[in-house]
Amino acid sequence: MKYCRRCLYPENHPLGLTFDSNGICSGCLIHEEKDQLDWDSRRKRLEEILSEYRSSSGKVYDCIIPVSGGRDSYFIVDLIKNEFGMNPLLVTYNKHYNTKVGIRNLAYLRTLFDCDLVMKMVSAKTVKKLTKHTLSVTGSMYWHCLAGQTVYPIETAVRLRSPLIIWGAHQGVDQVGMFSHEDEVEMTRKYRKDHDLMGWEAEDLISEEDGISEEDVMPFIYPHDKDLERIGIRGIYLNNFIRWDTKAQHEKMIERFNYKTAKQIRTFDSYNDVDCVHYSGLHDYIKEIKWGYGKVVDHATRELRLRRLNRKDAILRTRVFSGVDSLPSDSEVFFEWLGIGKNDFHFIIDGFRDHKLWRKDGPEGWVRRSKAYGFCENQDEFSLGNISQECGFTSNEEKNQTASIYSYTTFGKGHTD
Repeated sequence: MKYCRRCLYPENHPLGLTFDSNGICSGCLIHEEKDQLDWDSRRKRLEEILSEYRSSSGKVYDCIIPVSGGRDSYFIVDLIKNEFGMNPLLVTYNKHYNTKVGIRNLAYLRTLFDCDLVMKMVSAKTVKKLTKHTLSVTGSMYWHCLAGQTVYPIETAVRLRSPLIIWGAHQGVDQVGMFSHEDEVEMTRKYRKDHDLMGWEAEDLISEEDGISEEDVMPFIYPHDKDLERIGIRGIYLNNFIRWDTKAQHEKMIERFNYKTAKQIRTFDSYNDVDCVHYSGLHDYIKEIKWGYGKVVDHATRELRLRRLNRKDAILRTRVFSGVDSLPSDSEVFFEWLGIGKNDFHFIIDGFRDHKLWRKDGPEGWVRRSKAYGFCENQDEFSLGNISQECGFTSNEEKNQTASIYSYTTFGKGHTD
């Protein structure tokens, strides 16, 4: 397996990487633009776009912002409403794997910025049925979350005839350098299908054999192209216009608005995914089985590129948090909710292992074919005590509000079964 000589990404990155003659990946090369572009000029370009949609009366929604109880939602809303003077409608998809921290952050977000918010809540019975199916056919327990988060803003834009949708960072730019920032790439159905949804549109999941009907997938079907064209729907990404630094952005929001953070079990980043019980747990465990690396590599690579970590410390962090020898502590609640056993889960997920990385070692075990940057013969020698604290992430979670309490928190009077 080939790895970038500068960051920690392998050649099998699911979004696709290329390497130059020096062994530097496309993600690192495009990242160099962050220190080369005239961001004042890029910001003016953003203002030009927003001015085309800004309501003169301020009484109608002039854009839509997808939000959650994690990630960069506070930063995006603050930037668009308070700095650029837009009147956004906030939209969110209820992922069902909610934490108390995430629900708290979402409620405060709406209140602090005095914005209207609408939420899509799909029946838990339907979500459970689809999750069991997508786990088997795509190797993902998170397909419904990605599908819901990327379709509901489009649906709402069509329904309200509000054409501008404002997203945060485009992973294809920020992680792997699929495009330049100056390309100003926008949201597309194709990118959503090929990358967010792993090649599976909602319609592709219909299965008489597994009892998945058109009605089951209807909440996740992308609007028709004719509707998008008629209204002029477009989705822009802020990282094409703002120098994107999610750690610095979150720390501003923590200071200004008391955004709540929480420690995560498989990464040192306590800011981004505090709203989901499983994103940094079982979902990430599956990612490492499939691709050979987890979110800690994404986070360490990001901090390395932003020069807050050197390569040695980035590697140390991956060694502390990586590993698939045992299931993460959030797995039990998922297995109980979905009605599957541990052996059933492993039988399904093992079918999605990349055989360039793994080989079967006996009837039950798997071993890595080669030792990558993040793994070594003596894993015990690595601990948090070895890691430089210069790139620190704080946790300000309130008592009994932690993302590490492994049970789902429902909205309103809903049920998870």
